[in-house]
Amino acid sequence: MNASRASHVPPAAKVLPGRVFYGWYVTLACGLMMWVTVGVGYYGLSTFLRPLQDEHGWSAGVVSGATGLYFTVSGVSAFIVGPFIDRRGPIRVMTVGILLTALSAAAVGFVQSIWQLYAVYSCMALAFGMGAAVATGSIMSRWFIHHRAKAISISSTGVSLGGATLVPLGTWLIGEGGLRLGAPVLGALVAAVALPVLYLVVSPDPAEMGLQADGHGGPDGVRLEHRSRVRLETQYRTWTRREAVSTWSFWAILIGFAFALATQTAVLIHQLSFLQEPGKLGSSSTAALAVTTTTIGSIVARLVVGQFFADKADKRLMTVVLFVGQAAAVFLYTMVSGTFAIYGVAMLFGFTIGNVYMMQSLLTAEIFGMSPSAPSTASWLSPARSAAASASCSWAGRATRPTATRCLSPCWRR
Repeated sequence: MNASRASHVPPAAKVLPGRVFYGWYVTLACGLMMWVTVGVGYYGLSTFLRPLQDEHGWSAGVVSGATGLYFTVSGVSAFIVGPFIDRRGPIRVMTVGILLTALSAAAVGFVQSIWQLYAVYSCMALAFGMGAAVATGSIMSRWFIHHRAKAISISSTGVSLGGATLVPLGTWLIGEGGLRLGAPVLGALVAAVALPVLYLVVSPDPAEMGLQADGHGGPDGVRLEHRSRVRLETQYRTWTRREAVSTWSFWAILIGFAFALATQTAVLIHQLSFLQEPGKLGSSSTAALAVTTTTIGSIVARLVVGQFFADKADKRLMTVVLFVGQAAAVFLYTMVSGTFAIYGVAMLFGFTIGNVYMMQSLLTAEIFGMSPSAPSTASWLSPARSAAASASCSWAGRATRPTATRCLSPCWRR
């Protein structure tokens, strides 16, 4: 760890049972933080989409444009904060991100004009870039090497739990009292959960507590686990950002996941609104249940893959299988109409989404390891991914019905 970073030994380290490697407590803490920050700051976009149209009379294109701006700003934000995390660690960045997520989510309930909506979404995007993938990925990659997939599958489950629980909660709150009730409650939940967990439990680096990754020794003393495909010499290699971005591996990850996550994000953001249309599920409650079904599928598949396969298997091959499976699920979404068929496709789509996100983190960490520049290297992936997501969301909101029938995304049939 860079010497300029402030040491952070959390209070929970003094009271939690020492027989359990502390990295697992950090894993659970990251999952809990992601439950509220991503559940509100990301899945909240789908929760707010239809109410913003209904309460203000704005078109789907206007609100989708704000969503597109959100992804552009979040990518730029992650790109900027990556080098700061290299130098100072993730705690300060995550603190600002959590507070800004809470405040901007609450502010959604009080916007009165389009420019205010775009400003609030920009703030929420800035917060998402500071407190999401780059920061938590930096923490997980330092605490684990051989059990990294297992740890990330557990921490990332918080993302899916956010969709499974906070989308229905937000939908219910908005149904009861409109955006002025639902948005502030969700914002308060972010601050009430994430900030205490960050400062009471999370330590960004095992070295600050006198520990090593996986609870073993350093590069010469780590107990070799032959079932893991991660090579230690790669993990402890020092990369510069220029060296990293000049590799074929970096560009393969950037381009491949940019396209995959563009489609995935467009479907997720418009899924709730799309399924409320006549000819699909028709109501907000049944559509919210379909979103919950998707996130349940994501949780189950991610835990199974992370616990039993990802640390042992070829991650490149697994990624290809997931891409093909997701393409099939999105195509089926455009074809089915019955309630049970829609729920089945929602579950199938969920099987892929969580693992696609996880595989990007795992591939990046496996190739570029625990180098001090790893956070900024990962942050270079964010602008391309976010630009693709921004374009896909904006296009999805503006696409016409004739165009939609030729596209592999349910949200383009609006």
